[in-house]
Amino acid sequence: MSEHNHTGLDEAASVASNTMQAVRTGKAISAAAKGTAAGGPYGAAIGAALSARKHIGKIAAAALVLLALPLLFILLLPELAFGSLTDSGASGTSGQPILNDNAAITENMNQAAFAINQILGEGIENVKERIASDFAGTDGDHYEIINPYEGNPINNTNRFISQYCAAKELDFASIALADMEQILRAGFTHLYSFSRTREVRTIPAEEDGADDTTEIWYIYTIRYNGEAYFADTIFALTDKQKNLAKNYAENLSLFLGDGLFQYATSSNTITALGNVRFTDGATDVVYFNQLDERYANQPYGTDHIGGYGCGPTSMAIVVSSLTSETVDPAQMAQWAYERGYWCSKSGSYHTLIPGAAQAWGLSVEGCTASEPQRILDALADGKLVVALMTKGHFTKSGHFIVLRGVQDEKILVADPASYRRSQKVWDLSIILNEASRRAGAGGPFWIIGL
Repeated sequence: MSEHNHTGLDEAASVASNTMQAVRTGKAISAAAKGTAAGGPYGAAIGAALSARKHIGKIAAAALVLLALPLLFILLLPELAFGSLTDSGASGTSGQPILNDNAAITENMNQAAFAINQILGEGIENVKERIASDFAGTDGDHYEIINPYEGNPINNTNRFISQYCAAKELDFASIALADMEQILRAGFTHLYSFSRTREVRTIPAEEDGADDTTEIWYIYTIRYNGEAYFADTIFALTDKQKNLAKNYAENLSLFLGDGLFQYATSSNTITALGNVRFTDGATDVVYFNQLDERYANQPYGTDHIGGYGCGPTSMAIVVSSLTSETVDPAQMAQWAYERGYWCSKSGSYHTLIPGAAQAWGLSVEGCTASEPQRILDALADGKLVVALMTKGHFTKSGHFIVLRGVQDEKILVADPASYRRSQKVWDLSIILNEASRRAGAGGPFWIIGL
């Protein structure tokens, strides 16, 4: 067919075909994903149609996108969480697919999170047994275990679910929570590893005139290997499947508004800011920006601070402002990585915030969006509040920021990705409405003080 005989319907069909092919290969459709987050599957259809309008400009485009919607939507989101178009909702009375049943989606995610946390607990017990066995072969007198995850197991549930579903690819019929549990449990010995150091400690004599004695101690530090390690070791994902899993996780995080996927959309570095200090709140705040040319390309695991380092940068701000020690984003990123708080291609586990605060001797309390007065009182008292934000004014996915004070009933912030936003005042309602709905480790707000 010549270009002169090309019809609008032909063009629409071509665009729709290209769209579906992109989905099959695991490429996220950003416009569709944004529509999904805003308005469910019908929002996804609208988003896809709008993205195609400049190429088509005809009603046929929307029709084709709507016809392709079931496959598009299912492939944008992992089936373990969302089921298929024919799955009934949680109540079983509405008759609507689970895709449109928030209660059913929440139930599925909670069940998955519970199962994963149980397996993580088994992994902790296993690594403790391996540590005991390792110590038995040393010359040590005693040993101690440093467990950064005590009471706060860390994981990115979205990534486990997404990796599992990506491993299944188009074998939808076999996808089930029990099957995922079986696979994860078979490999729980790979969840944690450990390192050890040897110390000779002097024990003061208990009686006058007696000699001091020495003891050999081994200090073991437990480290979470992370979901990326699990993808290679247990799921044995191909590069194509890893890309599909990444897109699953990103879109799932976007849909749920949980802030698990933290990524700075701007990849541009900014000129070094120098020494910036905000003095307009109850506490003077040392400001760092993750896009600052001094830090943006510094490593955060195998990622870089500019793209994924909002968590370490936020805690660098907090620690440098509330203690006598200055810790820059690169130093905090290295510290976080060494203790297993880095999550490959997702940013940071939420436990980084209380973990870093406690490591520097700061008090930390979790706080929910239903407790606005606690946040206001804390800021008025000179404390800082780390907040995990989702899609809105501060991010398109997930993002840590620091609330640094109150001014005329407005909130002052230190946004590690934007010096401009850090110079504005914000309505508390915006902060509360855009905070993560599924934050772990006590979030989405962490009140930190001396």
